[in-house]
Amino acid sequence: MERSIIIAPSVLSADFSDIRGALSQIEHSGTSWVHLDVMDGMFVPNITFGAKFIKDIRPCTSLFFDAHLMVEEPSRFIEEFAKAGCDCITVHTEACKDIKATLDLIRSFGIKCGLTVKPDTPVTDLKDYLDDLDLVLIMSVNPGFGGQGLIPETLDKVRWLHDVRGSRRYLISIDGGVNLKTISAVAESGVDVAVAGSAYFNAPDKTLFVRKMSSGQGENS
Repeated sequence: MERSIIIAPSVLSADFSDIRGALSQIEHSGTSWVHLDVMDGMFVPNITFGAKFIKDIRPCTSLFFDAHLMVEEPSRFIEEFAKAGCDCITVHTEACKDIKATLDLIRSFGIKCGLTVKPDTPVTDLKDYLDDLDLVLIMSVNPGFGGQGLIPETLDKVRWLHDVRGSRRYLISIDGGVNLKTISAVAESGVDVAVAGSAYFNAPDKTLFVRKMSSGQGENS
């Protein structure tokens, strides 16, 4: 059976004046995930949206809400985002005073938990938590803004996570600069989930885009 990568369009690149339309577009393009980039202007130099935005759009779609909290000390907001309707909450190792306590808090709400690192942070910083994770997100750009180019060296982190996974349950996700030109290398590294922002929303045929990206063949398919 041919391997299929989950494509998670990031609404950071959507037109917020028609977010319902964007969600409908995602649903009909052949994927079941949507990526929600939450930025506080402190951990990263940008501000996006909060839990109310997620709560308001939750009734509009059955998509899997993959929330990436780029915020300082995310434990302050876990309950709010969990109750807003997130299916998975991913936090940064660099932002947590107590990583284990933060992951335990996420799980206490009956949702999936994830952990992520910036490009300059060693992937081995995650090793003590891998047994308890549902998702590991590798940032392949410096977080904060969309439209950046993928940093090739970050794929080594994906390969390491793939090699050490064994029977662990976590999915490996990648975020940043993932498009039809880079998906072949991304797929080869062993990812399960690929976040796509501007590449997805700029695609003239989003169904075809998802199909090509899911196959890992990109522009060669």
